[in-house]
Amino acid sequence: MTRSDIPRIDRRRLLQGAGLALGSTAAGLGLCAGPARAQTARNTEGTRNTDTVRLGWGRGGLPLIARERGEFEKSLADRGIKVKWVGPFPNHAPSLQAVVGGSADFGFWGSTTPALAAIIAGSPLVFTNFNVYSPRSTAIIVKKNAGIDSVKDLVGKKVAVNRSGLGEFLLVAALEKHGVDRSSVEVVYLNPPDASPAFGQGRVDAWSMWTPAVDIARDQYGAKDIFFEGTDLDFLIDYSSLVTLRDFATKNSALVRAVIDAYAREGRWISENPVAAETIAQKEGKYSDAVRDHLAGYKRQNRFYEADDAAFLADFQKAADWLADRSILPQRVRVADYAVRV
Repeated sequence: MTRSDIPRIDRRRLLQGAGLALGSTAAGLGLCAGPARAQTARNTEGTRNTDTVRLGWGRGGLPLIARERGEFEKSLADRGIKVKWVGPFPNHAPSLQAVVGGSADFGFWGSTTPALAAIIAGSPLVFTNFNVYSPRSTAIIVKKNAGIDSVKDLVGKKVAVNRSGLGEFLLVAALEKHGVDRSSVEVVYLNPPDASPAFGQGRVDAWSMWTPAVDIARDQYGAKDIFFEGTDLDFLIDYSSLVTLRDFATKNSALVRAVIDAYAREGRWISENPVAAETIAQKEGKYSDAVRDHLAGYKRQNRFYEADDAAFLADFQKAADWLADRSILPQRVRVADYAVRV
């Protein structure tokens, strides 16, 4: 399989074109959902003006498994499409910047929130597919000996989050649910590679983070959850998404459809083989068997949604409005305008 190094990221362009530091995705996908309505780039036969697709990947989740197993590339090769992997990316923001900057065609199934931040900032990005996975496993963790036993104990404490991404919105939701004023907590904006050592060294008191990093930190630093998305969050605020440029989706609708379908097949394999999938992810992430077994125990079952699924888009719109109303996103955005079904 073809691999490539992560492209050089210009910080100014990143902040302008792809929002700020943002969230990632979780492993495992499952069944496809049916269509409804939204903006479309479809025609009866589909179009394609390239035989190579450049796909972003990270150190966990669906693209990593697809890259390592090789079946994904074989299925696209049968349709005359060559795959080039671009990465690894630590989170969604640089993945999006690679798409905007022209070094990748797709992001890596990252969080919808950073993609919306980038769209609001003017990037010509669109969503081509979504998935919802369960159980959700993003969590706010603290060290067991820190004297912090609940969200209310975060008053006066430092909490690391990724700006405008999964970490920040989970913290905001947790504080709101437990009646804690946001101004009473010191939010420290750090990307995952910096947040982990900061948490381990005690430079922050808590960390709001997604799988597998939160699971690794829980094991490595003797941490515990004080807020767990799968049980403590009352509604979904963020989704996994496959993002590309609007122009690319329009001119390569047949290729985009092929990529979506190939990911769906890979996702079904992951859902049906959680131990094997997590063993592949463990090799890349270099974490313990205990963490691997914990992640496999989730037995995630995810569902794809087409970009014109009206019911899904209605829920997505509510989530986007919630984020904007709490200033995690700078303004409201009509999500259906940036969802393209091929």
